[in-house]
Amino acid sequence: QVQLVESGGGLVQAGGSLRLSCAASTRTFSNYAIGWFRQAPGKEREFVAAVDWYTRYADSVKGRFTIARDNAKNTVDLQMNTLTPEDTAVYYCAAKSSGQVYGVMRQENYAYWGQGTQVTVSS
Repeated sequence: QVQLVESGGGLVQAGGSLRLSCAASTRTFSNYAIGWFRQAPGKEREFVAAVDWYTRYADSVKGRFTIARDNAKNTVDLQMNTLTPEDTAVYYCAAKSSGQVYGVMRQENYAYWGQGTQVTVSS
């Protein structure tokens, strides 16, 4: 069982930055890939980024967002720069077993989810 808690959301102006953090309660954190997903109002939840022994990003955030993990602290951070109103969403972190890159963007492959944190970007 893995419990995940997101933090760092808030309100920011377009062009600004936010840093989200996902804290995991497990003794075997390094055995999990961690992904960030987001869901905007009226839209499906979508993949944002993931980190394991690799990193992967959605095309919409490449070059603007950076994901990084700290296995000593059991945390994964998502640094979000050059934010736009289209980035407004509830952001969730999720965990899946470490290993293959295949399927990392598919939310059905993630067994554990946090409660989410709201990010609002004003124009």
